Amino acid sequence: MSEIKKPPAQREKKRKVRKKKQVVRNKGKPIQKYRFAVQSAFIMLSVAIGGRFFFFIRYLESSGATEFVSRPPGADGYLPISSMMSFYLFLKEGIIHNAHPAGLFIFLAIVLVSLVFGKAFCSWMCPIGTLSEYLGKIGERLFGKIKLPKFLDYPLRSLKYLLMGFFVYSIFFLMSDVALRAFLDSPYNQVADIKMYYFFADISKTALIVIAILFFGSIFIRNFWCRYLCPYGALLGLTGLLSPHKIQRNEKSCIDCEKCAIACPSFIKVDKVKTVWSDECSSCLSCVDVCPVADTLEVKSLLNKKKFPKKRIAIAIVGIFMLVTGFGMVTGHWQNDISREEYLQHYKQMESYGHPTSTSDVKEFNKQAK
Repeated sequence: MSEIKKPPAQREKKRKVRKKKQVVRNKGKPIQKYRFAVQSAFIMLSVAIGGRFFFFIRYLESSGATEFVSRPPGADGYLPISSMMSFYLFLKEGIIHNAHPAGLFIFLAIVLVSLVFGKAFCSWMCPIGTLSEYLGKIGERLFGKIKLPKFLDYPLRSLKYLLMGFFVYSIFFLMSDVALRAFLDSPYNQVADIKMYYFFADISKTALIVIAILFFGSIFIRNFWCRYLCPYGALLGLTGLLSPHKIQRNEKSCIDCEKCAIACPSFIKVDKVKTVWSDECSSCLSCVDVCPVADTLEVKSLLNKKKFPKKRIAIAIVGIFMLVTGFGMVTGHWQNDISREEYLQHYKQMESYGHPTSTSDVKEFNKQAK
Protein backbone atom coordinates (compact mmCIF):
# COMPACT_ATOMS: atom_id res chain seq x y z
CA MET A 1 0.00 0.00 0.00
CA SER A 2 2.88 2.35 0.76
CA GLU A 3 4.16 2.08 -2.84
CA ILE A 4 0.76 3.07 -4.23
CA LYS A 5 0.73 6.27 -2.17
CA LYS A 6 4.11 7.39 -3.58
CA PRO A 7 4.12 9.97 -6.41
CA PRO A 8 4.14 8.52 -10.01
CA ALA A 9 7.71 9.73 -10.66
CA GLN A 10 9.01 7.83 -7.61
CA ARG A 11 7.11 4.67 -8.56
CA GLU A 12 8.56 4.84 -12.10
CA LYS A 13 12.06 5.34 -10.73
CA LYS A 14 11.64 2.32 -8.45
CA ARG A 15 10.46 0.15 -11.36
CA LYS A 16 13.55 1.17 -13.35
CA VAL A 17 15.81 0.23 -10.45
CA ARG A 18 14.13 -3.19 -10.24
CA LYS A 19 14.51 -3.63 -13.98
CA LYS A 20 18.15 -2.67 -13.79
CA LYS A 21 18.80 -5.27 -11.06
CA GLN A 22 17.43 -7.98 -13.34
CA VAL A 23 19.94 -7.23 -16.11
CA VAL A 24 22.41 -10.04 -16.83
CA ARG A 25 25.72 -8.58 -17.92
CA ASN A 26 27.21 -9.58 -21.24
CA LYS A 27 30.45 -11.38 -20.40
CA GLY A 28 31.24 -12.33 -23.98
CA LYS A 29 34.73 -11.35 -25.15
CA PRO A 30 34.96 -8.78 -27.98
CA ILE A 31 35.80 -10.08 -31.44
CA GLN A 32 37.50 -6.90 -32.67
CA LYS A 33 41.04 -8.05 -31.86
CA TYR A 34 40.46 -11.08 -34.08
CA ARG A 35 39.06 -8.89 -36.83
CA PHE A 36 42.14 -6.67 -36.53
CA ALA A 37 44.34 -9.76 -36.86
CA VAL A 38 42.53 -10.83 -40.04
CA GLN A 39 42.73 -7.29 -41.44
CA SER A 40 46.45 -7.15 -40.66
CA ALA A 41 47.06 -10.51 -42.32
CA PHE A 42 45.35 -9.37 -45.52
CA ILE A 43 47.26 -6.07 -45.47
CA MET A 44 50.54 -7.99 -45.20
CA LEU A 45 49.42 -10.34 -47.97
CA SER A 46 48.65 -7.34 -50.20
CA VAL A 47 52.06 -5.82 -49.45
CA ALA A 48 53.75 -9.14 -50.30
CA ILE A 49 51.81 -9.37 -53.58
CA GLY A 50 52.67 -5.76 -54.38
CA GLY A 51 56.36 -6.32 -53.65
CA ARG A 52 56.55 -9.38 -55.86
CA PHE A 53 54.65 -7.59 -58.62
CA PHE A 54 57.15 -4.70 -58.42
CA PHE A 55 60.05 -7.06 -59.17
CA PHE A 56 58.02 -8.67 -61.96
CA ILE A 57 57.61 -5.21 -63.51
CA ARG A 58 61.33 -4.55 -63.12
CA TYR A 59 62.01 -7.67 -65.17
CA LEU A 60 59.76 -6.38 -67.95
CA GLU A 61 61.26 -2.89 -67.80
CA SER A 62 64.75 -4.37 -68.22
CA SER A 63 63.58 -6.32 -71.29
CA GLY A 64 64.45 -9.53 -69.49
CA ALA A 65 67.94 -8.48 -68.33
CA THR A 66 67.25 -8.75 -64.59
CA GLU A 67 66.43 -11.94 -62.71
CA PHE A 68 62.96 -13.22 -63.57
CA VAL A 69 60.37 -13.00 -60.80
CA SER A 70 57.07 -14.66 -61.66
CA ARG A 71 53.92 -12.60 -61.58
CA PRO A 72 51.92 -13.14 -58.34
CA PRO A 73 48.44 -14.51 -59.19
CA GLY A 74 47.00 -12.63 -56.21
CA ALA A 75 47.27 -9.44 -58.29
CA ASP A 76 44.11 -10.67 -60.04
CA GLY A 77 42.20 -9.68 -56.92
CA TYR A 78 42.65 -6.05 -57.93
CA LEU A 79 40.94 -6.61 -61.28
CA PRO A 80 37.28 -6.93 -60.25
CA ILE A 81 35.86 -5.99 -63.67
CA SER A 82 37.92 -8.59 -65.51
CA SER A 83 36.99 -11.10 -62.79
CA MET A 84 33.29 -10.30 -63.20
CA MET A 85 33.60 -10.84 -66.94
CA SER A 86 35.37 -14.15 -66.34
CA PHE A 87 32.52 -15.11 -64.01
CA TYR A 88 29.97 -14.31 -66.72
CA LEU A 89 31.91 -16.41 -69.23
CA PHE A 90 32.00 -19.24 -66.71
CA LEU A 91 28.22 -19.03 -66.26
CA LYS A 92 27.61 -19.07 -70.01
CA GLU A 93 30.17 -21.60 -71.18
CA GLY A 94 31.56 -23.31 -68.08
CA ILE A 95 35.05 -22.09 -69.03
CA ILE A 96 37.65 -20.65 -66.68
CA HIS A 97 39.46 -18.05 -68.75
CA ASN A 98 43.24 -18.39 -68.63
CA ALA A 99 44.25 -14.70 -68.53
CA HIS A 100 43.36 -14.05 -64.86
CA PRO A 101 42.03 -17.34 -63.44
CA ALA A 102 42.87 -16.45 -59.84
CA GLY A 103 40.64 -13.39 -60.16
CA LEU A 104 37.62 -15.60 -60.83
CA PHE A 105 38.16 -17.64 -57.66
CA ILE A 106 38.85 -14.55 -55.56
CA PHE A 107 35.63 -13.02 -56.92
CA LEU A 108 33.68 -16.20 -56.15
CA ALA A 109 35.16 -16.36 -52.64
CA ILE A 110 34.21 -12.76 -51.88
CA VAL A 111 30.66 -13.16 -53.17
CA LEU A 112 30.20 -16.46 -51.31
CA VAL A 113 31.35 -14.83 -48.05
CA SER A 114 28.72 -12.12 -48.55
CA LEU A 115 26.00 -14.67 -49.30
CA VAL A 116 26.74 -16.41 -45.99
CA PHE A 117 27.66 -13.52 -43.67
CA GLY A 118 26.71 -10.32 -45.46
CA LYS A 119 29.21 -7.69 -46.55
CA ALA A 120 31.86 -9.18 -44.25
CA PHE A 121 34.67 -8.99 -46.81
CA CYS A 122 34.57 -5.19 -46.61
CA SER A 123 35.22 -5.03 -42.87
CA TRP A 124 37.33 -8.15 -42.38
CA MET A 125 39.57 -8.53 -45.44
CA CYS A 126 39.47 -5.63 -47.89
CA PRO A 127 42.70 -3.57 -47.60
CA ILE A 128 40.94 -0.43 -48.86
CA GLY A 129 38.15 -0.96 -46.34
CA THR A 130 40.70 -1.38 -43.55
CA LEU A 131 42.56 1.80 -44.53
CA SER A 132 39.29 3.71 -44.76
CA GLU A 133 38.15 2.41 -41.36
CA TYR A 134 41.28 3.48 -39.50
CA LEU A 135 41.44 6.85 -41.21
CA GLY A 136 37.87 7.30 -39.98
CA LYS A 137 38.88 6.37 -36.45
CA ILE A 138 41.63 9.00 -36.51
CA GLY A 139 39.08 11.53 -37.75
CA GLU A 140 36.62 10.64 -35.00
CA ARG A 141 39.26 11.23 -32.34
CA LEU A 142 40.13 14.60 -33.85
CA PHE A 143 36.75 15.91 -34.95
CA GLY A 144 34.13 13.58 -33.48
CA LYS A 145 31.74 11.34 -35.40
CA ILE A 146 30.43 13.16 -38.47
CA LYS A 147 27.30 12.02 -40.29
CA LEU A 148 26.00 13.76 -43.37
CA PRO A 149 22.33 14.82 -43.37
CA LYS A 150 19.93 12.49 -45.15
CA PHE A 151 19.41 14.85 -48.11
CA LEU A 152 23.14 14.44 -48.89
CA ASP A 153 23.74 10.92 -47.57
CA TYR A 154 21.11 9.11 -49.64
CA PRO A 155 22.02 10.65 -53.04
CA LEU A 156 25.72 10.05 -52.38
CA ARG A 157 25.10 6.44 -51.37
CA SER A 158 23.33 5.89 -54.68
CA LEU A 159 26.53 6.69 -56.59
CA LYS A 160 28.10 3.31 -55.89
CA TYR A 161 24.95 1.60 -57.19
CA LEU A 162 25.03 3.69 -60.34
CA LEU A 163 28.64 2.64 -60.91
CA MET A 164 27.79 -0.99 -60.22
CA GLY A 165 24.77 -0.72 -62.53
CA PHE A 166 26.96 0.60 -65.34
CA PHE A 167 29.35 -2.36 -65.10
CA VAL A 168 26.58 -4.95 -64.73
CA TYR A 169 24.59 -3.50 -67.65
CA SER A 170 27.67 -3.20 -69.88
CA ILE A 171 28.87 -6.75 -69.19
CA PHE A 172 25.71 -8.81 -68.67
CA PHE A 173 23.27 -7.03 -70.98
CA LEU A 174 25.12 -4.92 -73.53
CA MET A 175 28.19 -6.97 -74.44
CA SER A 176 27.64 -9.77 -76.93
CA ASP A 177 28.99 -13.27 -76.35
CA VAL A 178 31.58 -12.80 -79.09
CA ALA A 179 32.65 -9.43 -77.69
CA LEU A 180 32.92 -10.85 -74.16
CA ARG A 181 35.28 -13.57 -75.34
CA ALA A 182 37.18 -11.11 -77.55
CA PHE A 183 37.78 -8.75 -74.64
CA LEU A 184 38.97 -11.50 -72.30
CA ASP A 185 41.31 -12.76 -75.05
CA SER A 186 42.52 -9.25 -75.88
CA PRO A 187 46.10 -8.09 -75.20
CA TYR A 188 44.66 -5.30 -73.02
CA ASN A 189 43.04 -7.77 -70.63
CA GLN A 190 46.21 -9.84 -70.47
CA VAL A 191 48.19 -6.83 -69.24
CA ALA A 192 45.38 -5.10 -67.30
CA ASP A 193 47.27 -5.65 -64.05
CA ILE A 194 50.39 -4.00 -65.49
CA LYS A 195 48.27 -1.10 -66.72
CA MET A 196 46.84 -0.78 -63.23
CA TYR A 197 50.34 -0.73 -61.74
CA TYR A 198 51.40 2.18 -63.94
CA PHE A 199 48.18 4.04 -63.16
CA PHE A 200 49.52 4.41 -59.62
CA ALA A 201 53.26 4.39 -60.37
CA ASP A 202 52.91 7.21 -62.95
CA ILE A 203 49.84 8.76 -61.43
CA SER A 204 48.33 11.78 -63.16
CA LYS A 205 47.61 15.05 -61.40
CA THR A 206 43.86 14.51 -61.74
CA ALA A 207 44.03 10.99 -60.30
CA LEU A 208 46.21 12.23 -57.45
CA ILE A 209 43.68 14.94 -56.59
CA VAL A 210 40.84 12.38 -56.61
CA ILE A 211 42.78 10.02 -54.32
CA ALA A 212 43.62 12.93 -51.99
CA ILE A 213 39.92 13.84 -51.80
CA LEU A 214 39.04 10.22 -50.96
CA PHE A 215 41.84 10.09 -48.38
CA PHE A 216 40.78 13.23 -46.54
CA GLY A 217 37.11 12.39 -47.05
CA SER A 218 37.70 9.15 -45.15
CA ILE A 219 39.16 11.11 -42.24
CA PHE A 220 36.11 13.32 -41.87
CA ILE A 221 33.51 10.67 -42.82
CA ARG A 222 34.31 7.11 -41.82
CA ASN A 223 34.33 4.65 -44.75
CA PHE A 224 33.82 7.49 -47.22
CA TRP A 225 34.89 5.45 -50.26
CA CYS A 226 33.09 2.31 -49.12
CA ARG A 227 29.84 4.10 -48.25
CA TYR A 228 29.52 6.29 -51.30
CA LEU A 229 31.64 5.14 -54.24
CA CYS A 230 32.76 1.50 -54.12
CA PRO A 231 30.82 -0.53 -56.76
CA TYR A 232 32.21 -3.76 -55.32
CA GLY A 233 30.71 -2.81 -51.97
CA ALA A 234 27.39 -2.11 -53.67
CA LEU A 235 27.38 -5.61 -55.18
CA LEU A 236 28.28 -7.23 -51.85
CA GLY A 237 25.68 -5.13 -50.06
CA LEU A 238 22.95 -6.53 -52.32
CA THR A 239 24.15 -10.14 -52.17
CA GLY A 240 24.56 -9.72 -48.41
CA LEU A 241 20.84 -9.10 -48.08
CA LEU A 242 20.39 -12.76 -49.07
CA SER A 243 22.56 -13.93 -46.18
CA PRO A 244 20.68 -16.15 -43.70
CA HIS A 245 22.80 -14.87 -40.81
CA LYS A 246 21.63 -11.55 -39.38
CA ILE A 247 22.28 -9.51 -36.28
CA GLN A 248 19.14 -9.75 -34.14
CA ARG A 249 18.06 -7.79 -31.07
CA ASN A 250 16.09 -9.24 -28.17
CA GLU A 251 13.55 -6.50 -27.51
CA LYS A 252 12.62 -7.90 -24.09
CA SER A 253 16.11 -7.76 -22.60
CA CYS A 254 17.25 -4.63 -24.45
CA ILE A 255 17.74 -1.67 -22.07
CA ASP A 256 17.74 0.96 -24.87
CA CYS A 257 21.24 2.21 -24.05
CA GLU A 258 21.87 2.96 -27.75
CA LYS A 259 25.49 1.79 -27.48
CA CYS A 260 25.04 -0.49 -30.50
CA ALA A 261 23.86 2.37 -32.72
CA ILE A 262 26.71 4.60 -31.54
CA ALA A 263 29.28 1.87 -32.25
CA CYS A 264 27.97 1.09 -35.76
CA PRO A 265 30.35 2.56 -38.37
CA SER A 266 27.54 2.54 -40.94
CA PHE A 267 25.12 4.61 -38.80
CA ILE A 268 22.57 1.80 -38.68
CA LYS A 269 19.97 2.27 -35.93
CA VAL A 270 20.52 -1.18 -34.49
CA ASP A 271 18.68 -0.21 -31.28
CA LYS A 272 15.45 0.43 -33.22
CA VAL A 273 15.12 -2.83 -35.17
CA LYS A 274 14.59 -6.45 -34.30
CA THR A 275 16.69 -7.77 -37.21
CA VAL A 276 19.36 -5.78 -39.04
CA TRP A 277 18.41 -5.78 -42.72
CA SER A 278 20.75 -3.27 -44.29
CA ASP A 279 22.97 -3.20 -47.38
CA GLU A 280 25.37 -1.06 -45.34
CA CYS A 281 25.93 -3.64 -42.59
CA SER A 282 29.45 -5.05 -42.99
CA SER A 283 29.21 -7.67 -40.23
CA CYS A 284 32.03 -6.02 -38.28
CA LEU A 285 30.15 -7.02 -35.09
CA SER A 286 31.09 -3.79 -33.30
CA CYS A 287 27.49 -3.44 -32.14
CA VAL A 288 27.40 -6.98 -30.77
CA ASP A 289 30.64 -6.39 -28.87
CA VAL A 290 29.44 -3.26 -27.06
CA CYS A 291 26.02 -4.55 -26.04
CA PRO A 292 26.10 -4.65 -22.21
CA VAL A 293 23.28 -7.19 -21.75
CA ALA A 294 23.71 -10.92 -22.27
CA ASP A 295 21.75 -12.63 -25.07
CA THR A 296 20.40 -9.32 -26.37
CA LEU A 297 22.36 -8.62 -29.56
CA GLU A 298 23.49 -11.74 -31.41
CA VAL A 299 24.09 -13.14 -34.86
CA LYS A 300 21.42 -15.75 -35.54
CA SER A 301 20.37 -17.88 -38.45
CA LEU A 302 17.04 -16.98 -40.02
CA LEU A 303 16.69 -20.65 -40.95
CA ASN A 304 16.92 -22.39 -37.57
CA LYS A 305 16.98 -19.36 -35.20
CA LYS A 306 20.21 -20.65 -33.65
CA LYS A 307 22.93 -18.32 -32.37
CA PHE A 308 26.17 -18.20 -34.37
CA PRO A 309 29.08 -17.50 -31.96
CA LYS A 310 31.38 -14.62 -32.90
CA LYS A 311 34.58 -16.68 -33.01
CA ARG A 312 32.96 -19.17 -35.35
CA ILE A 313 31.94 -16.30 -37.60
CA ALA A 314 35.57 -15.14 -37.80
CA ILE A 315 36.75 -18.67 -38.57
CA ALA A 316 33.98 -19.22 -41.13
CA ILE A 317 34.64 -15.94 -42.99
CA VAL A 318 38.35 -16.69 -43.39
CA GLY A 319 37.65 -20.37 -43.99
CA ILE A 320 35.23 -19.77 -46.86
CA PHE A 321 37.67 -17.43 -48.55
CA MET A 322 40.60 -19.85 -48.16
CA LEU A 323 38.52 -22.85 -49.21
CA VAL A 324 37.39 -21.29 -52.51
CA THR A 325 40.75 -19.77 -53.42
CA GLY A 326 42.52 -22.96 -52.30
CA PHE A 327 40.27 -24.95 -54.63
CA GLY A 328 41.46 -22.76 -57.49
CA MET A 329 45.08 -23.47 -56.54
CA VAL A 330 44.83 -27.26 -56.18
CA THR A 331 42.83 -27.63 -59.41
CA GLY A 332 45.47 -25.76 -61.42
CA HIS A 333 43.35 -22.65 -62.06
CA TRP A 334 45.49 -20.11 -60.27
CA GLN A 335 48.53 -19.23 -62.37
CA ASN A 336 47.79 -17.93 -65.87
CA ASP A 337 49.46 -19.51 -68.91
CA ILE A 338 51.01 -16.34 -70.34
CA SER A 339 54.73 -16.95 -70.86
CA ARG A 340 57.47 -14.50 -69.95
CA GLU A 341 58.22 -14.07 -73.67
CA GLU A 342 54.61 -13.07 -74.31
CA TYR A 343 54.73 -10.62 -71.41
CA LEU A 344 57.91 -9.03 -72.78
CA GLN A 345 56.27 -8.66 -76.19
CA HIS A 346 53.09 -7.19 -74.71
CA TYR A 347 55.14 -4.78 -72.63
CA LYS A 348 56.72 -3.26 -75.73
CA GLN A 349 53.30 -2.61 -77.31
CA MET A 350 51.32 -1.92 -74.13
CA GLU A 351 50.83 1.79 -74.80
CA SER A 352 48.75 0.97 -77.88
CA TYR A 353 46.30 -1.23 -75.95
CA GLY A 354 42.93 0.27 -75.02
CA HIS A 355 39.50 -0.78 -73.75
CA PRO A 356 35.85 0.36 -73.88
CA THR A 357 35.07 3.12 -71.38
CA SER A 358 31.40 3.87 -72.15
CA THR A 359 28.26 2.13 -73.36
CA SER A 360 28.83 3.55 -76.87
CA ASP A 361 32.34 2.09 -76.79
CA VAL A 362 30.91 -1.31 -75.82
CA LYS A 363 28.45 -1.14 -78.74
CA GLU A 364 31.30 -0.31 -81.10
CA PHE A 365 33.36 -3.14 -79.64
CA ASN A 366 30.43 -5.50 -80.29
CA LYS A 367 30.51 -4.52 -83.97
CA GLN A 368 34.26 -4.97 -84.24
CA ALA A 369 34.15 -8.37 -82.52
CA LYS A 370 31.70 -9.86 -85.06
